[in-house]
Amino acid sequence: MSILGSAERLSAALAHLGMTIDTRAETGDASSSWTAKLLSRGVDACADKAEEEAGEFIQALRGESDDRVASEAADMLYHALVALRVRGVSLDDVAAALEKRQGTSGIAEKASRKPVE
Repeated sequence: MSILGSAERLSAALAHLGMTIDTRAETGDASSSWTAKLLSRGVDACADKAEEEAGEFIQALRGESDDRVASEAADMLYHALVALRVRGVSLDDVAAALEKRQGTSGIAEKASRKPVE
């Protein structure tokens, strides 16, 4: 087990969250479900919310309790999954991107990226 904790526990939590997001996307009512409401607003709204949550996570990292950091990380992961869903990017796509980077230095991986035009 990593010092970061159990990958199996996080995997199970993300799988459950992913299924919940899928259910809300397919049958959720935007008047009673935050997920359905956010998805109904589209990519820009999901991106804005993910950006907001990332900022709150960074703020927590810089000066709040470990419990607050964990809570903000959970919020950030949730909004990242919602944003992936609205774009149609699967967790398998994300896993494949991570797998491609395994065994590669982060410095080398970043240097190999094509510049965004």
